[in-house]
Amino acid sequence: MRRRLLIVLTVFAALAVLAFAVPLSLTAATSRTQQLVLGRSGDADRFATLADGAGSPDGVRALADEVHRYHELYGENVLVVDARGAPIVNAGVVVTDSRISAALAAARRNQRPQHQDRLTPWSAPVMLVARPVGTGVQVNGAVVIEASTAAARAAIARTWAVIAVGGLGAMIGFMLLALVLSRWVLRPLAAMSDAVAELTATLPKPRGRAPITRNYGGPPEVRALAESVDAMATAVGDSADAQRQLVADTAHAMRNPLAALMIRLDSLEFAVPDTASATFRGATAEVERLTALLDDLLELAVAEAPASFGTAASEEEQCDPAQVVADRIDAWVSAFQEAGVQLAAAPRSAPRVQPLDSSGASGGTSVTASCVSSSQGSGGISSAATHDPMPDDSGAIDSAAAHIPASNDNGAINSATAHLSPLDGAIDSDAARISAPDGGEVTAAISSAALAQILDVALSNSCRYAGAGAHTQVAIEAEQGWVTVRVADDGIGVEPEELAKLTTRFFRGTTAVPGGTGLGLSIAQALARAHGGELAVEAVRPHGLAVAIRLPAVLR
Repeated sequence: MRRRLLIVLTVFAALAVLAFAVPLSLTAATSRTQQLVLGRSGDADRFATLADGAGSPDGVRALADEVHRYHELYGENVLVVDARGAPIVNAGVVVTDSRISAALAAARRNQRPQHQDRLTPWSAPVMLVARPVGTGVQVNGAVVIEASTAAARAAIARTWAVIAVGGLGAMIGFMLLALVLSRWVLRPLAAMSDAVAELTATLPKPRGRAPITRNYGGPPEVRALAESVDAMATAVGDSADAQRQLVADTAHAMRNPLAALMIRLDSLEFAVPDTASATFRGATAEVERLTALLDDLLELAVAEAPASFGTAASEEEQCDPAQVVADRIDAWVSAFQEAGVQLAAAPRSAPRVQPLDSSGASGGTSVTASCVSSSQGSGGISSAATHDPMPDDSGAIDSAAAHIPASNDNGAINSATAHLSPLDGAIDSDAARISAPDGGEVTAAISSAALAQILDVALSNSCRYAGAGAHTQVAIEAEQGWVTVRVADDGIGVEPEELAKLTTRFFRGTTAVPGGTGLGLSIAQALARAHGGELAVEAVRPHGLAVAIRLPAVLR
């Protein structure tokens, strides 16, 4: 590539230098030629004037003296003839020369002087300048000067030499600049290619790698870099797959020994003396914690497995988020009551949206989402302001309104208390369904099991860490082609600097209670991303935490 780049830059530099040097050289030669022609034409006109007034012998002698002095001074031959072509004064001109005869004949016929060609260093050594003698149309003779072009040609040669030297210097400068530029351009490519090759060499070699069949065009260095990047991408993908497989295999392989150990510990429970019961309970708790950690690692490896994007979600990969929310709230009500946290589903009306149809395109659909609470008391977070209560089959919401503040511009959510009537714990999923005016339903492009697993993580965190007396609310929000399920509470929250780290593996906040593995939100985020969505953790103002699961919407 360097050679090609140098050739291209050199050609462009040569064209630029020639485009400047050639016109300059021709202009200098033309100027020197015109200077010579004008000077000798003036001399010929002066001799013609003297010859026209030389009617007497004294006039002829004066003309002869002037011509000979001119010949001696400049070394140029001069010939003056009368109207019949007979020589009057001859200073070194060979009258038998055909060129001289033709020039005299043209001058005696009072013809326009012939245009002189541009002089060059290799032009003829003599230039003929002829002028008629007389006034007006009356021609009484002619004057011819054999002007020497030696001085003019030498001056033109010197000018052209200077221009050539300057152009050559410019060419050398351009070539040096092209060399520096090519090195500057190619050095990062070479360094990147070497770095990619070194990184690829450090990655584990797969047992059977599919050959790279893509063909690249362009310079060899760029093609080599592209092929190195392809090889690195393949190696990185294989390494990531191997890592996930290792984690999954290890977690799966260790579950059986741990299960056997747990069975043995359970069988020893009644044989443990009272003095060792505390140690026995600690060992059992550690085994249970290790089992939970391995389960989370296995779920994380499965969640991070590559998924195919760009294709329509199948029926198995679609679910009604309102139905899943209702099911999970019903499942978690007891745990929240034991933790002293009030759990509710936020009633709301979603704005007009255009969810994705089965082909991935957007269509205009007005979506309405409404949910019914499943817990007693108040609490929760939603983006709506004031909502009318909706009855269900198992229990009506008797309050006049539920005051739910909207999320602010920076992503934080204002907490408030939603006044909801007590229920018996049953959830009316039909009232919570997201529907379109044309009878269609807006669903999420995720399986109900995966969404339930994500919601379990969010609800588990809120139940464990929000604190007694807190309120947790689950809201469904519909927007352009997306469905967002938000689990928010007004509990103690986390420190602002820890907010971005909550989805990091094994990270646990300073306010976390013992017993967690730090993998729950990582697993939930991996599941959301595997289905083309995203999981975000947001702060709730003045205190609390919200987990937002944003998933593609599908109209069915």
